[in-house]
Amino acid sequence: MRTVTVVGASLSGLYAARELRARGFDGRLLIVGDETHHPYDRPPLSKDFLTGRSAEDRLALTDDEERAELDAEWILGVRARGLDARGRAVLLDDGRTVSTDGVVIATGASARRLRGDDLVGVHTLRTLDEARALRAELTAGQRRVVVIGGGFIGAETASSCAALGHDVTVVEAAPLPLLPQLGPDMAAVCAALHRRAGTGLVTGTGVAGFRESGGTVTGVKLSDGRSLPADVVIIGIGATPNTGWLAGSALAVNDGVLCDDGCVTGVPQVVAVGDVARAGGTRTEHWTSATEQPRVAVGNLLAGRTAATLRSLPYFWSDQYGARIQFAGRRQESDTVRIVEGALDDGGPAQGGFLALYERAGRATGVLAVDRPHAFMRRRRELASGEDPVEQAAR
Repeated sequence: MRTVTVVGASLSGLYAARELRARGFDGRLLIVGDETHHPYDRPPLSKDFLTGRSAEDRLALTDDEERAELDAEWILGVRARGLDARGRAVLLDDGRTVSTDGVVIATGASARRLRGDDLVGVHTLRTLDEARALRAELTAGQRRVVVIGGGFIGAETASSCAALGHDVTVVEAAPLPLLPQLGPDMAAVCAALHRRAGTGLVTGTGVAGFRESGGTVTGVKLSDGRSLPADVVIIGIGATPNTGWLAGSALAVNDGVLCDDGCVTGVPQVVAVGDVARAGGTRTEHWTSATEQPRVAVGNLLAGRTAATLRSLPYFWSDQYGARIQFAGRRQESDTVRIVEGALDDGGPAQGGFLALYERAGRATGVLAVDRPHAFMRRRRELASGEDPVEQAAR
């Protein structure tokens, strides 16, 4: 294998490039990205960058020195428009065709959109350019902000807007924010964080459309007939994997690029990592997965077969209203949850936070912590190693 093309100049794409060089690949390395920027860190976009506490240069994931060491050809501001997996070629939208022996697909995902989201004042928050535009509007004076979606991006963005002094309302179609991820008991705790900060929370109803005047948004129409006034609307309803460019290729696609447990597609010379990869039946949109998958995927790519599989425990974190929320494990709807450290106060975390265990048939399946990072990391290690935190908690 003399040429490898990484399609996606993202976090996972950068980690794949690093892994290739770390494993001794000294051939031609190309990195294709549809944005003009070199890889940058996305989590701060909804937090410190949006509030102005972090400068843009602190988002960079690589610098001139590392890029020189990688010795890669960066093709930025250019989209991939097709893949000839059998013929081993990546087609670019500027007319070029890149011949390659191996491909790492790291094209990530794009923010889901709503009809009418082209109005002035309506934003999504997925890219640096989108974050720049939103930050400029939020720092131009007090605004009435409506955030559509109470998931991680929505909650973090609402928290940042509240910190900037704006009048914020979150609209969530489910009965509680983060219900699928945390279950009803702990989702109610996250709802309390909004309430404590003075953020409005409207749940159990969807969005029917927008109100506008002269092409500028003035409000959000809810499916129950109500209307919320708005100067700024932020859509945070999830993301769609960027697989459209693979239409007609030999790869199977279904809510992501279908891979085995080693991130290998049906074509051994093609692997997928990050938000676009559906590895072993699961697609995970979290920073940790984007950094762990490339190690396994690249090893299998260079081996020409699935020689190793992913064995990591799912993990995510979120910063909301000054609270650090961390979760690790594999929760199911039938799991029960109990607090083993700390306590709740008025439905939300008490001073000092808490740690809770999710359990099934007497064994731990997950651990959740709010503002208990050291205790969380200990329980996370126990869970990942197979040592049951339920037994540990009982000692």
